[in-house]
Amino acid sequence: MPSQSVEDYLKAILEISSTSGLASTHKLAERLGVRPASVSGMLRRLNTRRPRLVIHEKRKGARLTQEGRRRALAVLRHHRLLELFLHKTLGYGWDLVHAEAEKLEHAISDDLEDRIDALLGHPETDPHGHPIPAKDGSMPEHRLRRLSDLEAGRAATIAQVRDLDPAFLRYLGGLGLYPKVGVRVLHIEPYGGEIRIKAAGVVQGLGREAADQVLVIEKESTGQ
Repeated sequence: MPSQSVEDYLKAILEISSTSGLASTHKLAERLGVRPASVSGMLRRLNTRRPRLVIHEKRKGARLTQEGRRRALAVLRHHRLLELFLHKTLGYGWDLVHAEAEKLEHAISDDLEDRIDALLGHPETDPHGHPIPAKDGSMPEHRLRRLSDLEAGRAATIAQVRDLDPAFLRYLGGLGLYPKVGVRVLHIEPYGGEIRIKAAGVVQGLGREAADQVLVIEKESTGQ
């Protein structure tokens, strides 16, 4: 049975490498709140243990082996199901569920996981729009873009938002910017300035840094 620390590393490598190919020591240290030296030591252990869970390339970063990915996806499934359970069933705000799920994800059994999954109707996404891995580890893939990359006049549907900062989630919630909400980019100020959007019938401004952390599915142009 892998330790909680090992599972934390595997999940972090999975999430970081999904966007950057390899998980660097610096990014892992930042994500896990530990010193880079501690990360290097753990990666060496995971690189040499049997079964091997991580392939670590010096000065480049780490990626998961097939077994490491299987275990990471199992933890990620626990985490995202717990987030949705806390949000939908227990009434936790979407800004609070990540921290609570971090504490519980290592403790629940496969049986409890299955019961939560069934109770929630076998959901596909968590409260922040991130896909919940299926029991076999598969996840749907969508072509996502950052909201900040859309051109003026383009419309999209919010798919996912970054969930590591509770204050950011409260900010987005105050603007009504949740997954499945439709948005249209009206105007983009130059030189990294504010992005003017319309969402749920309301026109509002969004900073470029915030828009970077909102992923959307762009709608096909209708020529209008």
